[in-house]
Amino acid sequence: MFPFVQKPDYCLLLIFLAMFARGGCLSWLARDGCRRMGNFTSSSASLPGPGCSQYVQEVVSHNCIVIFSKTTCPYCRMAKNVFNEIGANYKVIELDEHDDGRRVQEALAQMTGARTVPRVFINGNCIGGGSDTQQLHQQGKLLPLIEQCAPCCMSSEGLGSGHFEATK
Repeated sequence: MFPFVQKPDYCLLLIFLAMFARGGCLSWLARDGCRRMGNFTSSSASLPGPGCSQYVQEVVSHNCIVIFSKTTCPYCRMAKNVFNEIGANYKVIELDEHDDGRRVQEALAQMTGARTVPRVFINGNCIGGGSDTQQLHQQGKLLPLIEQCAPCCMSSEGLGSGHFEATK
């Protein structure tokens, strides 16, 4: 896209700058940099509605498994426990600790048709909430979805370590 840029990280940085320049989201980018695996944090600046949708899309597209969660929600714990049980790596966005958690949750509602948490994504697709995740696991359908993930989510034995990365 930018032939004068040789390193992929700089290219990604330029793409993100172009995407978020109008959304006021540059402070988190400047603070944390552009990381290929989607290690995003929120900023103290408010994200506008479209910025929140873009944020969700970026996080989901750069991580095989993403759980949009709240720290006190038992269904969120249920979903995390399922992934811990099978040893899958996942990324957690704790909306109650996120500067723009309410707006991100609104964007999730528009994108998925449900406002409740957790909202669990595998390979960019929302599979539902905690009960849905547990049901897919009990039916033997969750692991095949995870096995379709890019290698970034799996360890050399075929399952992840069960560790997660929480993002505020």
